[in-house]
Amino acid sequence: MTTFMSRKCNLFFSTVAVRWKISSTMFLIQFALVYAICVIGVDSQKPEDGPYRGKYIGKFNSYHHQASGDVYAVDEYTFLITGFNYDGNGVDTFFWSGASNRPGPQGFIVPDEYGKTNILERYFNKDFTLRLPDNKRITEVKWLAIYDLNSQNNFADVYIPEDFEPPVPQNAGSLSRNSHGVSSETIDILDSKTIRLPEFSYDGKGKEVHFWVGVGPSPSSKGMKIPDDMGYLDPIRAYDRETITLELPGDMTIFDIDWFSVYDVQTKEDFGSILISDDLNVPPSLVKITPHIQSLPNCRQLHKDFRVSWEVFGPQITLQLAGNVKEDEYMAFGISGSDSQSQMQGADVVVSYIEGHQGYAVDYNITSLAPCVQVLGQNKGVCRDDLVGGQDSFQLHTFNREDGINTITFRRMLISPDNGDKPFLLDRPMYMIWAMGRLDSNNEPTYHDIYPKRDVAMSFNTSEPVNDCFSFTRSEVNLKDVWEKAQIFDRTVRSFSATLGPAGGKRGYQGITGHVSNGLAWYINGLLVPELWLRRGLTYSFKVRGGNNPHSPEFYHPLVITDEPRGGFDRLSDAKQSEIRVLAGVEFTRRGRPKPTAAGPRCLAEYPPNQDRRLDDNFATFKKFNRTLRWSCEKGDPAILEITPNSSWPDVVYYNSFTHANMGWKIHIVDSYSSSARSGTSAAFADVRLITGIAAVVVVLLRYGLAAGR
Repeated sequence: MTTFMSRKCNLFFSTVAVRWKISSTMFLIQFALVYAICVIGVDSQKPEDGPYRGKYIGKFNSYHHQASGDVYAVDEYTFLITGFNYDGNGVDTFFWSGASNRPGPQGFIVPDEYGKTNILERYFNKDFTLRLPDNKRITEVKWLAIYDLNSQNNFADVYIPEDFEPPVPQNAGSLSRNSHGVSSETIDILDSKTIRLPEFSYDGKGKEVHFWVGVGPSPSSKGMKIPDDMGYLDPIRAYDRETITLELPGDMTIFDIDWFSVYDVQTKEDFGSILISDDLNVPPSLVKITPHIQSLPNCRQLHKDFRVSWEVFGPQITLQLAGNVKEDEYMAFGISGSDSQSQMQGADVVVSYIEGHQGYAVDYNITSLAPCVQVLGQNKGVCRDDLVGGQDSFQLHTFNREDGINTITFRRMLISPDNGDKPFLLDRPMYMIWAMGRLDSNNEPTYHDIYPKRDVAMSFNTSEPVNDCFSFTRSEVNLKDVWEKAQIFDRTVRSFSATLGPAGGKRGYQGITGHVSNGLAWYINGLLVPELWLRRGLTYSFKVRGGNNPHSPEFYHPLVITDEPRGGFDRLSDAKQSEIRVLAGVEFTRRGRPKPTAAGPRCLAEYPPNQDRRLDDNFATFKKFNRTLRWSCEKGDPAILEITPNSSWPDVVYYNSFTHANMGWKIHIVDSYSSSARSGTSAAFADVRLITGIAAVVVVLLRYGLAAGR
């Protein structure tokens, strides 16, 4: 416990040193007293080096074959072995445990670090965990040994102390109810870095409220904010009896803090808090900590997985973006499109990523919240500067990918010669924007997954370096189940309603299709991108309401059917277009230019005003998600797209948007509606789902009729 006691003592003393305004002699006396108390407290603990590993059991007593190491209890069922050595020369040697008084033939094999019961091979200074088999608990055994069954020799052993209590999650009490509806059930300390708040509530009406931790007898402004349940460091949102899990940032552990609070930094008010006991016997965290030292003097942590560093020198600013991202993901950062708030529209940003052995920092201009498309001969949306008459003003300096962290450094003039670029101002704070998301097949940024909902103000001209950054952490992410993959397999259905709606996060369009998303998707008969089953020789009609205003980069989506899965036919080069077979929805002019034929008035499912799109994955099913949406439909008749699949059509084709990629999905073309027609595919679609889809369409049409009659 040395590391944690020392850190807490240092934090305590630094606070005392600031507050004690006394003579230097008295200060030295008080310093000695505080330091002595800390040393006594530290030395009374079992010395440890490095991070918290669990409750210490002891060292292996070594008898033969150089077997040695330290043993900890991670939880009720698991040992952690550190610095383990064994020469591997035993004949029939295993990890061995039992309930007898000393190691002997009465015991059982403990599977190795891979869960195997193989004969042990050579180990050299290795760290690993061993889990007792058959849900046996550490308290049910008396020893752990390195034991040879052939010779019945004990090479090394460690004994479990009597009345030993292995680490387990601990209860920390409920939040004190001070104000703003803050409450919770009993809070759980799951491990050394993880706090779970069951049934947590907060009305969201504070000024600048954060999850806040610190050292001392009670919550105060001398604390530190920790990321919320989604990793953001912005002021927290409203919660209504939600069970959330918080992770302490960087290398901070529960042993480094005395209290946890829901705290308003602006008003310095504690809305609800708990005190953290000093002697918590909790499991160590399995979170991997990746220290990351920035090379520039200033650093701002914007999310647990994203930071920006900078330095101003002369007429230039050097920026460094570092993020915990996958290989196909980007990091974006830039100047807001508004001088009074953080706003994407009109923003000037850099999009950075690494592909293979090459790094990129590309200058983008955001004229609309949509992928870059041509509107009446001009590029609109999230477009590279060189496509809108500007120039790429960023000069790439260095790039690196290590331990899953992308680090990209680049420069730009404070006042760019490109008139389309916004200047970096040094005389006042600036509103910035940032985002992280996936790249599409052309390495263009798609709709971001991680982005702030609050304003981000930054001052780039600082008299003293600023740095609130901490180490990156990574844990195993439990992927949530994808929403049900809807199918329409009904020989009586000859007409389909095609409207627009939100893509629904990683459980929605991305999970169903495996493609990246631009934020919108087709809703066919009220279902999110269902697979359709159509029979050759029959005629079907699509009533298309995807927007018919070609001046709109965001909401102009004629429906097309092709043999290519991604769509966005109009964005492709002539060479790419020539490789795609267009089956319906496009006709070609005399000059050979494609022209859409199925553009109807827009009918769009939208989020309610206060709903956060970042929480889409919290909905267990599409049905629950869909119930929260509100429909908005323009006047006018839908465009009709009629198709009659024939023998020349492939067995699988795709419906999509003419202008934007990744909005639709599959159409299966079959010769008959037999059960074998969809063998090998999911048959999750049921009659109740069809009824739900038809009911949704009826609601849409009724609302559409009401809107048209106004």
